[in-house]
Amino acid sequence: MQPALVSRPFRRPGWVYEEKYDGWRLLAYKRGQCVQLVSRAGRDHTRRFATVVAAIARLAPDTLILDGEVCIFDQELISRFEWLRERPKDDTATPPIFMAFDCLWLAGRDLREQDLGARRQLLDQVLYGQGLLLPARRLADDGLKAWAQVLERGYEGLVAKDAASPYRGGRTLAWLKVKVQHYRKGERGWVPKPSDRG
Repeated sequence: MQPALVSRPFRRPGWVYEEKYDGWRLLAYKRGQCVQLVSRAGRDHTRRFATVVAAIARLAPDTLILDGEVCIFDQELISRFEWLRERPKDDTATPPIFMAFDCLWLAGRDLREQDLGARRQLLDQVLYGQGLLLPARRLADDGLKAWAQVLERGYEGLVAKDAASPYRGGRTLAWLKVKVQHYRKGERGWVPKPSDRG
């Protein structure tokens, strides 16, 4: 699922809010010990992120598909896209970490028709205790408070998700993203109805 860009943060009942990352969006496919990392454009990044691949291979489920983003974080836990191309020479960067947004397939079961809330529960269970594989960080339950956290912590933005939504390929209005740079520049885009802002 690809979130649609909106120009303003909002609050809406039944939605959840997560940190938006600055990394490489990838699907992780696991079958037994065989793992593949593939971009939305179909490019294979398996060899590039060997430590992430090894961590996924060690997960208990025999078959698994995860949607997420490989990120490198600085000392403030801010994702830094440029470090995926060239890591700093000092110890200020984390190793590549797979931040998982969603679980599409688990142990032979297609989860895409289940709601996001159920998929997230399973995702949390699968990744519990992992170091290089983490579920996307949830923000406050209220979208405007979540946005305040984004600004306070210096994140790139947030992704708002309808917790009742099934998983669908392509761009969707069930996932919406707000970027700090667009918000500050005042770029025009879809704006939530006044009732959504509370």
